[in-house]
Amino acid sequence: MPNIIYVLADDLGIGDISIYNAQGKIKTPHINQLAKDGMRFTDAHTSSSVCTPTRYGILTGRYNWRSPLKNGVLTGKSKALISGSRSTVASMLKKQGYQTGFIGKWHLGWDWALKYTDTLSGEGWNAGDFGALDFSKPISNGPNDLGFDYAYGLSGSLDMAPYVYVENGMPTMIPDTITQNTGRYSWWRKGPTSKDFVHEEATPNFFRKSFDFISEKARGRDPFFLYLALPSPHTPILPTKAWEGKSNLNPYADFVMMIDAYMGQLIETIQKAGIEHNTMVIFTSDNGCSPQANYDLLGSKGHDPSAIYRGHKADIFEGGHRVPFIVKWPKTISKNTVSNQTICTTDFMATCAEISAYELMANEAEDSYSLMSLFKQNQEDRPLREATVHHSINGSFAIRQGDWKLILCPDSGGWSAPKPTDKAALDSLPKYQLYDIRTDPGERDNLMHLHPEKVAALKALLISYITQGRSTPGEPQENDPIDFEWKQIVFANLTDD
Repeated sequence: MPNIIYVLADDLGIGDISIYNAQGKIKTPHINQLAKDGMRFTDAHTSSSVCTPTRYGILTGRYNWRSPLKNGVLTGKSKALISGSRSTVASMLKKQGYQTGFIGKWHLGWDWALKYTDTLSGEGWNAGDFGALDFSKPISNGPNDLGFDYAYGLSGSLDMAPYVYVENGMPTMIPDTITQNTGRYSWWRKGPTSKDFVHEEATPNFFRKSFDFISEKARGRDPFFLYLALPSPHTPILPTKAWEGKSNLNPYADFVMMIDAYMGQLIETIQKAGIEHNTMVIFTSDNGCSPQANYDLLGSKGHDPSAIYRGHKADIFEGGHRVPFIVKWPKTISKNTVSNQTICTTDFMATCAEISAYELMANEAEDSYSLMSLFKQNQEDRPLREATVHHSINGSFAIRQGDWKLILCPDSGGWSAPKPTDKAALDSLPKYQLYDIRTDPGERDNLMHLHPEKVAALKALLISYITQGRSTPGEPQENDPIDFEWKQIVFANLTDD
């Protein structure tokens, strides 16, 4: 069985990797080489256009809206989203003899120890929300409880307090200061910070920890799985001194170049360990680029992080969830190959199940398709997935089947225009949006009135995916307990014309 390394960038646009964007201005030679040495997917999607829900889908093979999280993201204080009874990629691979490790940004919630009852101290968005947390005691319901033998990281995004590293369930230091940054690119929210937590060093720190993990596990007999979840290039945008100004664009582009350089070091670490031939490396992003990157400035210099696609992070449009997805595995994948198949980041779990000869149970990986046939180039002539569901920050749905994409709202579902809050603009727009992605990748020509039969068919398919508790073949499953109001809103929007 191969070693498996899954590298998840944070808020990296598909247009930021130059092999995906001929007009792009950011140089990414190491990630480009990764693609040349393996397979590049041109039609890969995250299950959501924001952080937490995509991470849920990667580790469980299940759409996030089946969980209690129906929109938005968690904070650094949020309780655990993944139930200890649910299988994850890590717990599955551990059963199959893998050594498992998590390093980086978790953002799936865990339960901090408390000094006293915490019912009135806030959700974690404000500096005063952390007084009840006891950093001298272990957390519970964290990565180690979900199948990871080793875990080192932070609870939320790099701009979300508390700024404390947790290693194998225990905070590495008790925070003794309060920090905040209000810079245009480098901002983070005010909150408790440990002495060993330096924001500018977080990304290099996680890469260095990963290099050590790889080198150590390569000496053992068992295969290993490493989930390296980067906190970058998400805010705070903090390229180290050596990378400041390197892009001649802006700090965001410098930060992307820094990540690319560290990816080169990661591949070099694998090579030096003598395990390159049978190590699968996946590089992708959790959603599209954030407007914090300063699209206007980048655009004035000829660079678009979303390339030819509409929208960005948070949106239901392609720029929100179409991402770079590159896989290198010399033993199995031919060099410099390209797949145009539609895939989703939820597909990781079924892929690992097939790799490790694990037979998935009916209540595992309900929205996950194995990519192994694509790796072996056995299925390029027919679709792998029946359809793929997309989800935006405000909980709006879209469904993609073949060339057709149906968006179940009149707006972006996120932060770009038309915004869901722009009531005046929405009054003049059709209720749904239907696009032919093959001929109109920029999603400009709404065809819903020309193809009502396609709208009806895609709506019916989405309804079946929701009610059946799965989008893959198999026994129907129960979604997690669903708020009645949410169910009313969703089904009213799907059934009323």
